[in-house]
Amino acid sequence: MTDVTDGVLHTLFRSDQGGHEQVVLCQDRASGLKAVIAIHSTALGPALGGTRFYPYASEEEAVADALNLSRGMSYKNAMAGLDHGGGKAVIIGDPERIKTEELLLAYGRFVASLGGRYVTACDVGTYVTDMDVVARECRWTTGRSPENGGAGDSSVLTSFGVFQGMRASAQHLWGDPTLRGRKVAVAGVGKVGHHLVEHLLSDGAEVVITDVREESVRRVTEKHPEVAVAADTEALIRTEGLDIYAPCALGGALNDESVAALTAEVVCGAANNQLAHPGVEKDLSDRSILYAPDYVVNAGGVIQVADELHGFDFERCRAKASKIFDTTLAIFARAKADGIPPAAAADRIAEQRMAEARRS
Repeated sequence: MTDVTDGVLHTLFRSDQGGHEQVVLCQDRASGLKAVIAIHSTALGPALGGTRFYPYASEEEAVADALNLSRGMSYKNAMAGLDHGGGKAVIIGDPERIKTEELLLAYGRFVASLGGRYVTACDVGTYVTDMDVVARECRWTTGRSPENGGAGDSSVLTSFGVFQGMRASAQHLWGDPTLRGRKVAVAGVGKVGHHLVEHLLSDGAEVVITDVREESVRRVTEKHPEVAVAADTEALIRTEGLDIYAPCALGGALNDESVAALTAEVVCGAANNQLAHPGVEKDLSDRSILYAPDYVVNAGGVIQVADELHGFDFERCRAKASKIFDTTLAIFARAKADGIPPAAAADRIAEQRMAEARRS
């Protein structure tokens, strides 16, 4: 236990990845709830980020994920131009086995106890119907159903934003924002990925997919038999003739091994925290692979749930999400001007906005 505490404290207080304002450990024995709420920053406003429900191998892994994800949300919200800081929550356990109404209500009470410092929404393992339950105990809940005053499924605009990031990548690299004739590999065709496939096909792209869930693959191929399927992610990233690779599942998809094996010229996907460790962004750059920073291109969902707090308007949100195209191009231009990878350029821009907010 001492080692665990030392590890968490090191990350929070001494690591370059730390700097979090608040971390809350939540437990409700009656419902079986074990959760971590991490607030990285409220410099731009109340922390906003989803709730991930996942069967972590250990509590340490859950805390680490909450810390990483919440930090990423600070940067995502800053780059999206939102008046929100970054926060994230994780619920520990298999949602298919332990998710109950009682557990979600208990979780809602913990979020409510923060008095609005953290606004929650959906993430991996949580859905609109879950947020409707959480909202019964907590008014700082977004991603609810339209029947309950919410905006509904945020994956629609998340996928749209990723598509805009891809278009910007194509413009920067090939001089044309269309994806017609480009071969795009999508790893993960769940909530966001299957919507992304629709955008790609509509724009004339050739699509290859993979997913650990056979039913997710089948949902796409039954509707679009022209979509090719790779056995797994290892096979997918080695597909010959790839133009773009889109990681749309869990984080850490870009590591030493996968970057070395990539055949694509562009990486642009919906997954959070795609870079497995610092330095991967340079490895991508050294291989002349253009990386569209994940927290920039996947911000469509958070744009949607943030708008819900002020009375949701889909067209207004779609217009904001379409600006991800311009933001991505600006990051590529900054990276070229400063002689740094795009991920570092995005960080600099986000950090500048947060620093200016703290001084004001």
